[in-house]
Amino acid sequence: MQNSISEQARAAALAQLDAAEAACEDILVQHIANGVVINSRTVQIDPEVVIAPGAVILAGTILRGKTVIGAGCVIGPNTLIEDSTVDEGTTVNASQIYGSHIGPHNNIGPFTHVRVNTVTDYGVHLGAYVETKNSNFARGNTVSHLTYIGDSDVGKYCNFGCGTVTCNYDGKDKFRTQIGDYCFIGCNTNLVAPVKVGDGAYTAAGSTITKDVPAQALGIARERQTNLDGWAESKMEAYIAKKQKLENEQSK
Repeated sequence: MQNSISEQARAAALAQLDAAEAACEDILVQHIANGVVINSRTVQIDPEVVIAPGAVILAGTILRGKTVIGAGCVIGPNTLIEDSTVDEGTTVNASQIYGSHIGPHNNIGPFTHVRVNTVTDYGVHLGAYVETKNSNFARGNTVSHLTYIGDSDVGKYCNFGCGTVTCNYDGKDKFRTQIGDYCFIGCNTNLVAPVKVGDGAYTAAGSTITKDVPAQALGIARERQTNLDGWAESKMEAYIAKKQKLENEQSK
């Protein structure tokens, strides 16, 4: 149960809240008058933020600190950007960006976490549940989903498969991963830094790459598959019986 407050304290708190909302609304009105499209009072913008005319700021967006938004950007809904620059024509959907520079005509989100010192060039896509930190992405990179890229330098037009991880920290020191132009990084690849992937190289899905991959090569680092016949039979008997019992109970 919440502690009760006096009428005087309640009135003071409401006055403080009203003043904060009025100040926030004044900032929104100023940006709208300057040609920014804002259609919701749920947007919060700090006084230092600069937004170019023609940008669209959608509901639930928070812009903090020394943030700069370029012309033609669509930011939100439900996006937080702090002390970062977002260049023209970029969309940022339901994501968070801190202390970074997002290049022009990028597509960020949804649910992307862009951490400090991320720099992207033209036409980069950082998609769902991607996290980046202290990394440089050249033109046209595609990182669609469920990937972590930290302390890395990535060349142009690379494609990252789902589940890629740059393993950059050994518990004491952090190391960089270097990836050349036109690389294909297979799904569930672990790149154990320091490591280099040369121009036009591939890594096979499911590989843990601990040595440099030369240009135009295919890096494969996974054990040859062995199948143990009948190994699962005894385990599956009890599991299947349990699920069949549940199915029968649910059908009654």
